[in-house]
Amino acid sequence: MSAPETVDRVLLIAAVVVTVVAGALLLARIWRGPSMLDRAIALDVCAALIIAGLGAKSAFARDPFYFPIMLVLAFLGFTGSVGIARFIAVRDRPPGHAHGERARNGGEERP
Repeated sequence: MSAPETVDRVLLIAAVVVTVVAGALLLARIWRGPSMLDRAIALDVCAALIIAGLGAKSAFARDPFYFPIMLVLAFLGFTGSVGIARFIAVRDRPPGHAHGERARNGGEERP
């Protein structure tokens, strides 16, 4: 094995180790919380870690087969994060501050 191949293998092993450690810390964050937003962010990072793991596997095998799968996972992770953020934004909105309520009342806020 040549020197560049050895460096390549060491870097790939380091990437896999860092990804596994990050996954373990991520599971701890999902378990502990403390809020729903923390768990939502952790699930978004989980999608990124899966993509990173697939990228490392693809680099190790020198096979571009996983690139379309990584693209679809990135899209699903993004849309899931946006959906969760919108749900949390609506859920945590104070009462009486619904979107457009001021416009329906002629620009005046209700007491």
